[in-house]
Amino acid sequence: MRLKSIFKPDFWDHEDVAAGPFKHLFNFRRIWKQTVFLTLTVTLTPLIFMAAIDYRVSRKAIESDIQLRTARLVSNTRRSVSFFLQERKSALAYVIEDTLLEDIMNPVRLAQILENLKRAFGGFIDLGVIDEQGIQRAYAGPFLLEGIDYSGEDWYRHVLQEGIYVSDVFLGVRQMPHFVIAIHCRCLTGRPYVLRATIDTDKFNHLFAELDLAGHGDAFLVNRSGILQTPSRIFGPVLNPIPLPVPPHSERSEVIDAVDPGKNPLVLGYAYIENTPFILMICKSKGELFQSWKKAQLEILMFLTVSVAAIIVVILWGTTYLVSQIYDADQKRVATLHQVEYSNKMASIGRLAAGVAHEINNPLAVINEKAGLIKDLFLLKENYAADEKLLALVDSILKSVERCGTITRRLLGFARHMGGPPALQTFNIKDVIGEVAGFFEKEASYRSIELRAEVPDDLPAVESDLGKVQQVLVNLLNNAFAAVSEGGHIAIRVRRRDGVLAIDVADDGCGIAEGDLKKIFEPFFTTKRSRGGTGLGLSITYGLVKELGGEIHVESQLGKGTTFTFTLPLVR
Repeated sequence: MRLKSIFKPDFWDHEDVAAGPFKHLFNFRRIWKQTVFLTLTVTLTPLIFMAAIDYRVSRKAIESDIQLRTARLVSNTRRSVSFFLQERKSALAYVIEDTLLEDIMNPVRLAQILENLKRAFGGFIDLGVIDEQGIQRAYAGPFLLEGIDYSGEDWYRHVLQEGIYVSDVFLGVRQMPHFVIAIHCRCLTGRPYVLRATIDTDKFNHLFAELDLAGHGDAFLVNRSGILQTPSRIFGPVLNPIPLPVPPHSERSEVIDAVDPGKNPLVLGYAYIENTPFILMICKSKGELFQSWKKAQLEILMFLTVSVAAIIVVILWGTTYLVSQIYDADQKRVATLHQVEYSNKMASIGRLAAGVAHEINNPLAVINEKAGLIKDLFLLKENYAADEKLLALVDSILKSVERCGTITRRLLGFARHMGGPPALQTFNIKDVIGEVAGFFEKEASYRSIELRAEVPDDLPAVESDLGKVQQVLVNLLNNAFAAVSEGGHIAIRVRRRDGVLAIDVADDGCGIAEGDLKKIFEPFFTTKRSRGGTGLGLSITYGLVKELGGEIHVESQLGKGTTFTFTLPLVR
């Protein structure tokens, strides 16, 4: 299949004007479109539908996996944070249970206890003992805080009511992030007091740094007001407010969707730490988490695109090829029918011409006989014999009868070759050209067209099928008369070369476009469709020349004219 026919097949602009009420059966463009549409629909719909389902299912599976992993990470980290706090609460509770009030009020003993806590657990900065009036009576640590009155502080009243208190992270006089754990001791054998310990947040930071956070993740603590209790890679240093709403309270780990200040989607997992003001948060970039999935989807999409493109190309090519085959088969069928019709028509014309010629010959013979008798009678009488005008009229009648006889004999000869069976004859090509040209003399005279034949007298006789030679000349002259305008010129030239006669039929008419020259002998190709052309004349002519054993070719230029040259072997 030619490349041009792929983009615009031969059947694309075909219109069978002779199809009558069955025109839709021969609308090959409509057949092509229906076939392409149905095939693409049946082929691509399931493929695209399955691709869409795969996209939704795989995305949902990835989202579920991300939420599950995030929730598990939040739960494990919450347990670590809770264990860290509970460990230090238990250590302080053990100190209270194991140490007498007199010992714990002793600064030396209190400092020794602090060292033991640092060495065993780490994270402790100082210890303080506050009496029932809220006065810090003993202190062990790097600062001079003994004697401070905490009775008006909210945390002091809270620890007296609840028995234990864990504060938010704050800077205080130390100017470093820390929080405190305070436990109320209700001694049965002594005065009640509060043991207060300051804890640094380095342990939290170290704990979060060890987490394996995918998707550029970030783990941090906030309080119930949304203030950072540990540094955050996304939201900044400690005590900065986060630009996210504080998530609702939940007794278990939760995972929700959120957006960062840059409007980038986040996966936010959080958990409330029981009996503390802390909320654990783990943020992950949703885009980063979906990066591998997007890459896989992109590869699938590329594969799908290539597959769809290949399917479309194959369907278009296959449909075009199949419809072109149907179109070519239909054209061959029509060409065969037209050739049969043409042969029958030529045979009918021959029979009709023979009948007409015979019918005309009979009255012509009577006219010729009577006109001759009248002339003889006129010559017998002197008064009529001397009348030159009268005798000239009779001679005119006889000449007209002779001319009609010549025409009918020519018509009979032409009809005999057209309607009869193929037969080899020996004839003079000059006589044949003269007979055929005689049929066009009237039209040439009417349209002021100069029709001349340039045939040498010394040409040898030709042995061939006279009827086919006449048909070739008639067809070529018909084309020439259709191409020239009034006042044009048509020439028939004959040359002898290497055992053949080369016959040119040249005109100075409109010419043929260069792009059409290669298709001029194809069946149904015509440049005169608007003027009733069928595209079979030159195709039949080409076949006749081949049957005669010759070759035919054409030379033409737009606006300058066309020359058809065919060769005729001298002997078949």
